[in-house]
Amino acid sequence: MNPIMNKIAELKKEKDAVILAHYYVDAEVQSIADYVGDSYYLSKLAAELPNQTIVFCGVAFMGESAKILSPQKTVLMPAADADCPMAHMADIEAVRQMRAKYEDLAVVCYINSTAEIKAASDVCVTSSNALKILKKLPHKNIYFIPDANLGGYLAKLVPDKYFFFNQGFCCVHQGITAQAVEAAKKQHPSAKVLAHPECTSAVLSLADYIGSTSGIIDFATNEEINEFIICTEVGVLFELQQKNPSKQFFFPEPNPICVDMKKINLQNVENCLSSLSNRVEIEETLRTKAQNALRKMLELAV
Repeated sequence: MNPIMNKIAELKKEKDAVILAHYYVDAEVQSIADYVGDSYYLSKLAAELPNQTIVFCGVAFMGESAKILSPQKTVLMPAADADCPMAHMADIEAVRQMRAKYEDLAVVCYINSTAEIKAASDVCVTSSNALKILKKLPHKNIYFIPDANLGGYLAKLVPDKYFFFNQGFCCVHQGITAQAVEAAKKQHPSAKVLAHPECTSAVLSLADYIGSTSGIIDFATNEEINEFIICTEVGVLFELQQKNPSKQFFFPEPNPICVDMKKINLQNVENCLSSLSNRVEIEETLRTKAQNALRKMLELAV
């Protein structure tokens, strides 16, 4: 173990800290994390773990979600400027207008959203649990925010509800093109295509499996074939290789990279632990309102 890893291990004990990392951060950060997972898994852990300090190796909305669910804990973000553009692609005024216009409307927000948007929503969802939650909602009308790609995919799976969409998107998944996937299939004809539902419908139409980041990992691990084309952020490769050292994984060109997730490194993990800097703070009234949507998610996702 190198010196910075040793220092991080010491600081964790000293500060009663736990390190949570998303699959999209660099491999070296995943390697020192106590838990690595997708948004749903990590949001649950943040609420359940006994540690008083959470170092969240992810983007802003993830740290916010942890603080919303666990206000008594110290939540630290190694890279204070690591954000998710999609989280800002929904508009509270549009939510108000939709509520005024349509009866029996549920505002369903993807976890990739700001605390303000969560506070204006009825329930939060992740790509792992959205289908289960949508089927349990009594409402016939669904306003799905902010990701139109994920919303459109889910609408096809829940045909008994009427969906309205906000035109948000993930820059990384939107950048994966059907042409690039087709080119990868020509290069690797025996490979199965595994795609995240944040991808466009054109990409999803080419997929052998559509699912969350953790779903993609599980599918590749359980399949007997050895080659896969992965349509999500390249950080997932670390976990895929850890679980499947004999299998091969390919990505559409150019490699799908989230520049914000890549802002997190061992040095800023050590820095924030050492000084307890980059704390997530949320005004209490806002936190309480936003908590309702997250709590509803945890309740319905069971």
